[in-house]
Amino acid sequence: MTQKKKELPYLERDISWMYFNRRILQEAARPHVPLLERMAFLGIYSNNLDEFFRVRMATQNRIAECTDKSTSRESEHAKKLIKQISKQNTEYTKIFEETIRQTTEDLKKENIYLISDTEVSSEQLEFIRSYYKEKLSGSIIPIWFSAIRYFDFENDENIYLAVKVSRQQGTKQISDYAFLELPVNICGRFIRLPDHEEKSYLIYLDDVIRCCLPLVFEGLEYTDFQAYAFKFTRDAEMEIDNDLRTGTLQKISKGVKSRRRGEPLRVIYDACMPKDMLRRVLKKMDLDKLDTVIASGRYQNHKDFMKFPDCGRSNLKYPQWPPILKKELDGNDSILTKIQKKDRFIHVPFHSFDSFIRVLQEAAVNKHVQSIKITLYRLAKESKVVKALMAAARNGKKVTVVIELLARFDEASNINWSKKMQDAGVNVIFGVEGLKVHSKITHIKMKKGPDIACISTGNFHEGNARMYTDCMLMTAAPRIVKDVHSVFDFIERPYSPVKFKELLVSPNEMRNKFIALINNEIKNKKAGKDAYIKIKINHITDPFMVNKLYEASQAGVDIQLVVRGNCSLITGIEGVSENIRINGIIDRYLEHSRIFVFASGGEEKVFIGSADWMPRNLNNRIEVITPVYDPVIKKEMKHIVEDGFKDTMQGRIVDGSGKNLFREEETPFRSQEALYNHYLNENI
Repeated sequence: MTQKKKELPYLERDISWMYFNRRILQEAARPHVPLLERMAFLGIYSNNLDEFFRVRMATQNRIAECTDKSTSRESEHAKKLIKQISKQNTEYTKIFEETIRQTTEDLKKENIYLISDTEVSSEQLEFIRSYYKEKLSGSIIPIWFSAIRYFDFENDENIYLAVKVSRQQGTKQISDYAFLELPVNICGRFIRLPDHEEKSYLIYLDDVIRCCLPLVFEGLEYTDFQAYAFKFTRDAEMEIDNDLRTGTLQKISKGVKSRRRGEPLRVIYDACMPKDMLRRVLKKMDLDKLDTVIASGRYQNHKDFMKFPDCGRSNLKYPQWPPILKKELDGNDSILTKIQKKDRFIHVPFHSFDSFIRVLQEAAVNKHVQSIKITLYRLAKESKVVKALMAAARNGKKVTVVIELLARFDEASNINWSKKMQDAGVNVIFGVEGLKVHSKITHIKMKKGPDIACISTGNFHEGNARMYTDCMLMTAAPRIVKDVHSVFDFIERPYSPVKFKELLVSPNEMRNKFIALINNEIKNKKAGKDAYIKIKINHITDPFMVNKLYEASQAGVDIQLVVRGNCSLITGIEGVSENIRINGIIDRYLEHSRIFVFASGGEEKVFIGSADWMPRNLNNRIEVITPVYDPVIKKEMKHIVEDGFKDTMQGRIVDGSGKNLFREEETPFRSQEALYNHYLNENI
């Protein structure tokens, strides 16, 4: 009888995501983090959780609800996962609320007071009512619970107050129930009250409305008012994730019981809300037993902490690190000519994204430029990238833009920009059916001299470039540039047979080429040669790649990983993963660059690009990874990975346990600060 192969350990993607978001919550509680930055981390944690429930938990709910017998195993697994995540969420919610309480207390020590409606003075109440009449009157219109069947038209981005209003009718007290949406989009979530005795005062918009409920219901003879906050999260109706085999996906899509479009699947409410009011709220949600209902604090939707007013206290924020404009990319000389002579790179936000903007702006007016092709995934609200492309088209250049309409939660913005570009004469291609275009590439065809390509680990987005760490290679290396051009051909003729000599491109051969690189390290280790793998990446959840790294570890290959988010590897298991060590960094910038370093028997190979090691990236997206050949840039890319791995101040040990322990016994080292200082010194 043949022995069954032992199954290797694998941490569920969604559980690992909860561990990642817990790291953000940890950062909000760390005393050495500037106080207003701690508020921002609380907002990021809350916002992340909303998106997680909209998409990932929605997917798990749909799988769990599937009644097709052939998918019963996946359905049962999803039910167990939902229970486990709900348990974690309950535990983390308590920590979250305590962190808010502590942070609010710390604000008071800095003379910033976040007060409630019960704490306002008579002067503050007068200011609040005047503010309501001037700014908010007419923007708040209650809806009676009795008038609607379900919350069909309410936006889950918003916060709501459930209100009980009462009046005396003879000897009887008559009560009615309504709800109203807070107009955060008009005035923000926090209203600054007049300062007093060198103290700054802020109040939640929720409490401004509570103070003004008699004005909201003016003329209706109500004398008593109670209001309790609640929020809900809808199923975002995104596609079921491609982590499942295709046949299972199709069956679940067909077999899942019908859900109303965007059905609520999580409700958070003020734990003090009376039961009769809570019943009315939940009845309008039409929840089922798999959905999440959480009793919480007085205030909901803490993503607004990301925009918490600074009250003029810049000392309570991170010190400014102005983006560095690299000397080699500055000056009056043509930046395109500089790239044609030598490979260049930038590492945002440490380096200024303006260098790439300048590439596009020069290409838009340079008479030696014939055409520009670019992939766009997310776009800034006032995109200089798009403006340069439209100018190029108006200048007679042939401009092609591949824009991804399914960029999660940016669909409307991308559609709007697409129309503007088409009006300017840009050839706009709306992605590829069945394949999300996630690559970040630009091709500039020159009439004179070699063509140019830019390959990035992140979006061509000015806003992202101020918050996300990303690397961009600018090159005129003919073989790489030719492959980049071939990617655009592939996008225009998807599924056609294309061979890429230099680039690793998914869904074509990226997985196989990465496997070959890992196999080479295993082979070299057995032959007594240098063998190591050093990777900086966002997510590793692809089961095959996870097992391949285990295989390399078992062969003795040293593996150092810097993984920001989802990570399905479990480290430190004897005979399986004792040679794998992982660091997870949470700091002022969101770690986003993907860099891959392989020892290759002493002849190091370095790659950068757009792809994480997830099934969706390797199987169902057009992704591009490029080799880096310039020795100076190779050294810099390796430097970034190694600095990230040795980060002890902001890095946590990622081992699959969810403990997120700091490496406090080691020498304090903060990679983002070290890199910024490194680039400053380089630019002198």
